[in-house]
Amino acid sequence: MLYFVNDYSEGAHEKVLRHLIDTNMEQLSGYGTDHYCETAKEKIKKACGCEDAEVYLLTGGTQTNQIVIDTMLAPYEGVVAAHTGHVSTHEAGAIEFTGHKVLELPEKNGKICASDLKELAETFYGDDNHEHMVFPGMVYISHPTEYGTLYSKKELEELSSVCRKYKLPLFLDGARLIYGLVSKETDVTLQDLAELCDVFYIGGTKAGTLCGEAVVFTGNCMPKHFLTRVKQHGALLAKGRLLGVQFDALFTDDLYLEIGKNAIETAAVLKEGLKKKEYQFFIDSPTNQQFVVLENSRMEELKKDVQFGFWEKADDSHTVVRFATSWATRMEDVQKLLSLL
Repeated sequence: MLYFVNDYSEGAHEKVLRHLIDTNMEQLSGYGTDHYCETAKEKIKKACGCEDAEVYLLTGGTQTNQIVIDTMLAPYEGVVAAHTGHVSTHEAGAIEFTGHKVLELPEKNGKICASDLKELAETFYGDDNHEHMVFPGMVYISHPTEYGTLYSKKELEELSSVCRKYKLPLFLDGARLIYGLVSKETDVTLQDLAELCDVFYIGGTKAGTLCGEAVVFTGNCMPKHFLTRVKQHGALLAKGRLLGVQFDALFTDDLYLEIGKNAIETAAVLKEGLKKKEYQFFIDSPTNQQFVVLENSRMEELKKDVQFGFWEKADDSHTVVRFATSWATRMEDVQKLLSLL
């Protein structure tokens, strides 16, 4: 069976596992106060070019999205997101569960634009009844998006400008950030994100760790008593070392960026092979997620040998499927997939 269903099917990169084994018998303080967590945070701040950032290590993407959004919003505020955004679609109402509404914007190729955000804010504050409505309290985007697309630096600058005009913190979901940073079609760096976003996170779960996301708060915007709030959400690890050790390894000798290149290289070979075979692409993705329209009977046949992701129905006889590569995808498996196709 070939696995292209997601980018976290494997366990962890061998250097991450080795660091866990080498430190396993050390007796360390709990709740993320150990020196490996501190070292990892300092390495992340240095990589972001933002020495005054505050970094917090959390366990997974949904927990991170929910906790960051809930703790940064006032009770009467909601979060603005694309209607295809992860918090809008595939998080089981985790944001709404905290009492905050997701305020949806239209998207193009998975992205929201500054003009639509500006119109939303102007319409809200231009309504004499806005005190009776859910206030837009922050803006959520993901990079790469749900469709594997990327924001340009110019697009982020425009969004950031609108956010700062209306005092809306800009929150970037970086669960797959590794694959955006190493894409050959990006002009966005970690340093850019630290300058343009109020908070973002660097995904580990999909990037070579067993679990973990590194949240970076810039501009002194980390919520008060954040650790206490994390514990209220049931997301505080007693063995916080597990996250610190893994991110310490990931940010040693640029391992984070280095292992991300494999996903982009294997995805590029897959994309080119699909083009030669004249498959129909649902969207043009420059990252590790490739979306293809398959005839339903062909899709069912392929399921016998390949695990891949259902995305959405194209019509009664065709389905959009996703093939995802990762830091661990083998080129020979890509070739086997292409031969099956």
